[in-house]
Amino acid sequence: MVSRTIRTQHGGRATGRPTLEEVAARAGVGRGTVSRVINGSPRVSESARVAVQAAVAELGYVPNRAARALAANRTDAIALVVPDPEDRFFAEPYFSEIVRGVGAALAETDMQLLLTLAGGDRERRRLANYLAAHRVDGVLLVSVRADDPIPDLLEELAVPVVISGRRSGDETLAAVDADNYAGAFGAVAHLAARGRSRIGTITGRLDIYGAQCRLAGYRAALDAAGLDPAPGLIAPADFTEEGGRRAMQELLARCPGLDAVFAASDVMAAGARQVLRGAGRRIPDDVALVGFDDSAVARHMDPALTSVRQPIGEMGRTMARMLLQEITGESDRVGAGAGRSLTGSARRPQIVLPTELVIRESS
Repeated sequence: MVSRTIRTQHGGRATGRPTLEEVAARAGVGRGTVSRVINGSPRVSESARVAVQAAVAELGYVPNRAARALAANRTDAIALVVPDPEDRFFAEPYFSEIVRGVGAALAETDMQLLLTLAGGDRERRRLANYLAAHRVDGVLLVSVRADDPIPDLLEELAVPVVISGRRSGDETLAAVDADNYAGAFGAVAHLAARGRSRIGTITGRLDIYGAQCRLAGYRAALDAAGLDPAPGLIAPADFTEEGGRRAMQELLARCPGLDAVFAASDVMAAGARQVLRGAGRRIPDDVALVGFDDSAVARHMDPALTSVRQPIGEMGRTMARMLLQEITGESDRVGAGAGRSLTGSARRPQIVLPTELVIRESS
């Protein structure tokens, strides 16, 4: 015998749409458990999850997303904020990999991803007004500098935030980073082990903590190899191809006898390669070259570029998962996975993911 339940709404009208309470009754659990299962919370036993999923399938329950968001005071939207100019965003492979990783983590959720470029004062003011209106549930902040006002604004507005790359060693916000120091150390140690003794470096913007860590790793590796980290071998740049060209020109002018260069990004290494070739220097015969990121730029260079691989896609996925847990109040459950956690009693979760040196023809 088949039984059918007639459901009523306001005014006694019949409707075939099952309710959350009916799903709970069918599964033999509480309404809150059903809500947690539907929202993807990990704080549910496996047996309860299976029972709720079976009840949802049997009853044909479809969550009312708009009502759920309204009741929870949520927008079901996350902003990915890049405080850099548009031209750098589209020229730097790092950003596209981050976006790909974030998108993969959000693919099985109801969250919408909003991309916001805030490289100028006008864009930052517009962003501040947008965030103050609480139009997003949280923010993923990429490529943040030490003096950037956006993190302080987010804290003031009590907007959940996870940043890519710490602002300093004393970072208090939730953050995901690559081990920039170890990556740079390994790259320069590799060059020294190949017999290179006059090793220069092209740094990124030194108001970015990751660039500072890569420079520190360079210096430490030279010291460990018994080589002199002379100031003339260090040329600051800005993570752009043009910056790499200018810095390489400076290095050749100051130290024409250098025999290796560690560039703090693949894009800058590409600029350095152009200058080296223009000066008649063969890679790697005369000057070995190593980059950082292991992006498509490294694989397509001629010769193919030795580079430090940082798991950019995994960084994006980890950031998104951490932010979702911050939004739902479950950030205490964040794990380091393959990385190491720097979380302390006064800090939000911070994950540092390992890097790997990928050796190719350029070194």
